[in-house]
Amino acid sequence: MTGKPPQRVRVTSPRMGAVQRPPYRPATHEIDEQTAVGELYVTALLRAQLRPSLLVLGGLVVTLGGLPLLFALLPDLAAVRVGPFPLPWFLLGVAVYPMLLLAAWWHVRAAERVERDFTEILRRR
Repeated sequence: MTGKPPQRVRVTSPRMGAVQRPPYRPATHEIDEQTAVGELYVTALLRAQLRPSLLVLGGLVVTLGGLPLLFALLPDLAAVRVGPFPLPWFLLGVAVYPMLLLAAWWHVRAAERVERDFTEILRRR
């Protein structure tokens, strides 16, 4: 025995010299920090939600706005009665509500679909 302790050897990974990847940042972080990418995400979401809203609004304007025009062009329709009510009163007071419910139902489904797609895009990133 010589009395000398064994020489120490330093063991390292072959990847020690590799460039480190930046830390993982989820896409929601971009939105929270209000970066340019986050602003792009939010703008795309708002634009995608605007389309169904404008479709519903346009449909309601054409339908409800077209009724007075219809009765102005065809005045004989105003004399038609549905039960005890004149046709214009019946259409505006009763028949409009199922149409509004259908438009609201479609709009909610479209908005949920847009949000679901947006969430899926954020998860993939």
